[in-house]
Amino acid sequence: MQDKITIVIATRNKGKKFEIMALLKDFPVDIKTLDDFGPIPDVEEDGDTFDENSYKKASFTARVLGFPALADDSGLLVEALDGAPGVHSARYAGDDATDEQRRQKLLQEMEGKSNRRAKFECVISIAVPTGAALTYEAGCEGLIAEQPSGSNGFGYDPVFYYPPLNKTFAELTIEEKSRVSHRGKALRELRDEFDKVMSWIKQQMPVYEKFKCQGDCNDS
Repeated sequence: MQDKITIVIATRNKGKKFEIMALLKDFPVDIKTLDDFGPIPDVEEDGDTFDENSYKKASFTARVLGFPALADDSGLLVEALDGAPGVHSARYAGDDATDEQRRQKLLQEMEGKSNRRAKFECVISIAVPTGAALTYEAGCEGLIAEQPSGSNGFGYDPVFYYPPLNKTFAELTIEEKSRVSHRGKALRELRDEFDKVMSWIKQQMPVYEKFKCQGDCNDS
């Protein structure tokens, strides 16, 4: 039986947290989230790529908390909008906008456009306190729907139509979405190499020796 390793999921997004925890629940790890710790500063996601932002979140969390950390950065790339919203997916309608407001802005931008092709991309980083990291990435192609449909999921799920299942992501169950989504694919890549990941984490994590007395330990 493998010793459990603590891994922190570096997100406060409840939708992401739920999806990641659901896919990691059978792994031999003790899963923590940022909510299990005290106040932690938010990381500014100012990278130009999903890879940069994912690594930045994972490495910062690992350094601050002293545990291996898993972070993901993902977004929607719409062909007719030259790849927007892209890395700005979470702030597409402003920093304080709701998911619904972001979807509304996207649909407004897509009015009159016949090319509805889009792609979700996800990059997952696992970092240790020393800064080293492993990266997994995956994507999922689909179309932007004419109007929202479905009540599951989060973010752009209600307007992301997935042709093979003839449903939007928000019409899928969590199990269905995990099988086909960008995040689900990236996490399965991680799962398929989990033995290697565990070995890598153990090699990278610092080992602290127990305190040993010098001389007479009974001296006061």
